[in-house]
Amino acid sequence: MEHYHMTRGTYFYAIGLSYKKADADVRGLFSLDEISKEKLLNQAKIEGIESLIVTSTCNRTELYGFAEHPYQLIKLLCENTKGTVEEFQEVAYIYKNKEAIAHMFRVGSGLDSQILGDFEIISQLKKTARVSKKFGLLNAFTERLINAVIQASKRIKTETEISSGATSVSFASVHYILNTVKDVPKKNILLFGTGKIGRNTCENLVKHTKNDHITLINRTKTKAEEIGGKFNLLVKDYANLQEEINGSDILIVATGALNPTVDKHCIQSEKPLLILDLSIPRNVNHNVTELKNVTLVHLDDLSQMTDDTLERRKAFIPVAEQILEEVKLDFNNWLATRKFAPTINALKHKLLDFKNAELETQRKKQPDFNEAQAELISNNIIQKITNHFAYHLKNDDMATDDSLELIKKVFQLESSTHV
Repeated sequence: MEHYHMTRGTYFYAIGLSYKKADADVRGLFSLDEISKEKLLNQAKIEGIESLIVTSTCNRTELYGFAEHPYQLIKLLCENTKGTVEEFQEVAYIYKNKEAIAHMFRVGSGLDSQILGDFEIISQLKKTARVSKKFGLLNAFTERLINAVIQASKRIKTETEISSGATSVSFASVHYILNTVKDVPKKNILLFGTGKIGRNTCENLVKHTKNDHITLINRTKTKAEEIGGKFNLLVKDYANLQEEINGSDILIVATGALNPTVDKHCIQSEKPLLILDLSIPRNVNHNVTELKNVTLVHLDDLSQMTDDTLERRKAFIPVAEQILEEVKLDFNNWLATRKFAPTINALKHKLLDFKNAELETQRKKQPDFNEAQAELISNNIIQKITNHFAYHLKNDDMATDDSLELIKKVFQLESSTHV
């Protein structure tokens, strides 16, 4: 299928940037928190965008939506972030129609993740789809596509081992700690930030480090207390952050703030301190590296690590890609039907008009006209004709657009039947 028109002149686009070309600092410029996402969606609604999905994670920021030109979506992104159009163009990608659909499938399946097999993005897609629906910005096409991507993700998880073991940035951070720090169970660990990445990191810390000296701090203490209660961990007030940092051997920062929350002035102790910054934008000021006792590691550094498990996962990529193709085929078959359905319906109504006119003529000509039988026969013929056209359109991928135009021209159908 070449075109994905929803209204005349609009196309389906995926625009964005990811870890592949944009480093953490650039990704930080285009990062969207929940408030910024809602502002963007409100603006899209005002500007007449009919369907839009917005995702922003530590690895990528993307918009999937319908527009006459991709600049409409780029403008929305740049006007609601700190990034400029020029900065976007240096690192961005723009996909249209078929390529945009394929990109969403790869992202949602974990094949485009910074760490192969990391499926955390699929929950982001689900969440943002719900938000878009609340704003009236989720049309039938996009909702069906999201559901297809979710289906593909589930199949890849269950039918391959591409996500065997933990694959996320949160696990990579714990993996790094275990490989580089001696006597981890005896170290004082401070986790600052208990959002999704923080929660996952906490769970991995408890599961893999056997450490009883883990402290949690979050700006909203109740959120930290929920997790602390689950794992029986110590929770401290945000006001105690500096004191806790100086008592720690390992600091993990995952606050999701738009500006750095930790800098060198927070660190008064001279004992060795390992800091892992799992945030986009960066939540730890680079000036901490001016301190000789501090080692700073960012999530981009963590994602570059490979291990035997990750190498084994790569063997399942062909199977995962085959699953994607199967689910995409189902989606495209639905799309094909959706595309020609308005034309077939218009054709059916045109044939019914012919039938009604002819039956009226025959009633006047034949006193003993059998109307019931004529209705039955003509309706059956109309159904056979429309079924025949539908079958042709469904199985003629190379010329569907041409066939639709020919049918409209021959039967003088209304031209406003783009899907």
